[in-house]
Amino acid sequence: MELSLDMYQTVALAVIFYFLGCYIRKNVSFFSKFCIPAPVIGGLIFALINLGLRTSTPLVLNLTDTLQSVFMTVFFCSIGFTASFRLLKKGGVQVFIFLAVAIVLVVLQNVLAVLLAGVFNLDPLLGLCTGSIPMVGGHGTAGSFGPLFENDLGVLGANTVAIASATFGLIGGSLIGGPIANRLIVKRGLKPVCNQYSEQEETVLEEVLPEVHEVDTDRFMNAIAILFIAMGIGSIVYNFFKSINLTFPTYIGAMLIGALIRNVCDLKKMSLPEREIEVCGSVGLSVFLAMALMSLRLWELAALALPLVVMLLAQTLLMAVYATFVTFNVMGRDYEAAVLAAANCGFGMGATPNAMANMQSVSSKFGPAPKAFFIVPLVGSLFIDFFNSGILTIFINVLH
Repeated sequence: MELSLDMYQTVALAVIFYFLGCYIRKNVSFFSKFCIPAPVIGGLIFALINLGLRTSTPLVLNLTDTLQSVFMTVFFCSIGFTASFRLLKKGGVQVFIFLAVAIVLVVLQNVLAVLLAGVFNLDPLLGLCTGSIPMVGGHGTAGSFGPLFENDLGVLGANTVAIASATFGLIGGSLIGGPIANRLIVKRGLKPVCNQYSEQEETVLEEVLPEVHEVDTDRFMNAIAILFIAMGIGSIVYNFFKSINLTFPTYIGAMLIGALIRNVCDLKKMSLPEREIEVCGSVGLSVFLAMALMSLRLWELAALALPLVVMLLAQTLLMAVYATFVTFNVMGRDYEAAVLAAANCGFGMGATPNAMANMQSVSSKFGPAPKAFFIVPLVGSLFIDFFNSGILTIFINVLH
């Protein structure tokens, strides 16, 4: 017996499980400690319920993913609007260096994933679902590339593997970041040397942090209008790429147009409703993630259990080695570099909130690290998703 939900019923169910995830996250410290998003918690609960129904009853639930793509594109389009190269330039040399460190990590994660897929005789695209898609990209990128691989490229189980890997990454990155920094600091006797932001850093942070003001209908309308205009033009860009046989996620055009609009506005000194665009993107991400997690077919993981465990442990080892010997050394071999190594583990396997949590844990024990707290939000929030999507697109078109 099949029960099919239309797009309105599917979104309503996603919202219900999102709020269930919010309640659980608030009341169970494990989830808040490891910065696991509420839609991930709620969506996984539904996926487990669906698994139970499938294995023990004749009832099969079918969800409609029509609006999932819309919410996904809203989120990634809003990411495009954060890619201000003027802010990157103003951030200074250290921001560029840390961004380069993060970009190299993205490439290494994907190379390792493809090599291990070959060892287990798996599709290399399935291997990518344990690389930078879920690691640096987190659940947002996993939820967008997984369906692309599975539905458009025929890679069975890609969506489930990508989401499962992203969940593992959130926990793994949070577990190894603090101990790595602690070992570096204690072994080398490192001490904090600065306890405040420079004047230039304060200026850049003021621009990065969205302005706070009362809710304004006109500003929200402008934000929604700009987002949908970028999404509309972006769909033309995506269709062009598709017409010349290049494989891209559907949101890539919208994200590129969003970045173009942002940087033109920066050049012309025109203001954008940045706070409202961010709120729209956050709402889009929450609903999109809930729907993506709800659609997981967990029964597909059984055949991939051993390869998946080995590949994820290998990614964890890569992250630990990279943070210890590359991030720490390249960023200056000092106290701030050790804190940045912890942060790199956080968003290198999870998301920027995990990076911030890792840094907070280290700095609360050893002392302030203002440069690290300045660099990480710029790279983790503004640019790494942008570059990760581009690098993944190159890998996909080479491997496919």
